Parts: sequence; structure tokens; C-alpha cells
Amino acid sequence: STLVIDTITQALKQEKATDGLVLHSDQGSQYTSGAYCNLSEECHFRPSMSSKGCPYDNSAMENFFGTLKCECLNRIEFTDMAQLENVIWEYVQFYNYERINMKNGFTPFEIRSKAK
Repeated sequence: STLVIDTITQALKQEKATDGLVLHSDQGSQYTSGAYCNLSEECHFRPSMSSKGCPYDNSAMENFFGTLKCECLNRIEFTDMAQLENVIWEYVQFYNYERINMKNGFTPFEIRSKAK
């Protein structure tokens, strides 16, 4: 659960949580841990979890991870964990700020900016 906690903490340093923030995940042990529950209380977000065996509950993230694997991870043979982390970080930045969604014609950042 350390990776999840550190990632959420880093994200919340970059952008503060708004009232009513819901963080949706699967039922992995890192999301049911005491540390994660404590973090949700401290940072004022509401945890939400998919039903067991039902990826459609979180279809946006399932789609993202499928795209990440197809467009990025399946094309590279990684030499070490640092390289993997760097490639994923760069892809997430590309995905959020540059990659146009075929269905709506916008990047995730543009959609989020419009919602504010």
C-alpha cells in the first residue's frame, strides 16, 4: 500500500482535493488497508470500490490501463524498475495533457478544466 499512499499524497500536493472528491478503485488490499483508510480521512476524500469481478464499475480506469499497455508497456522491454517508472510517468503526462480522446476530441486535462 506504500506505493498507493505515496502516489495519492504526491497528487494531492500538486492539486488540492475538492469537496466531495471520490477516489474509485478496485478491492485490492492496498485500497482496503488501514493506512489507506486513514489517508482518506486525513485528506478528505471518499473511497469507492468496484464490485468484485466487475471491471465495468470502473470502466474509465480499465480503459486507461488497457491503453497504457497497448500503446506503451507492450512495446518496450524494460531493463530495470527505474526505467519502467519513468516510462509510465512520461506516458501519464502525455495521456493527460496531449493525447486526444477519440470519443470527445479533448485531452483529460481539457475536460477537467472545463468542469471546474
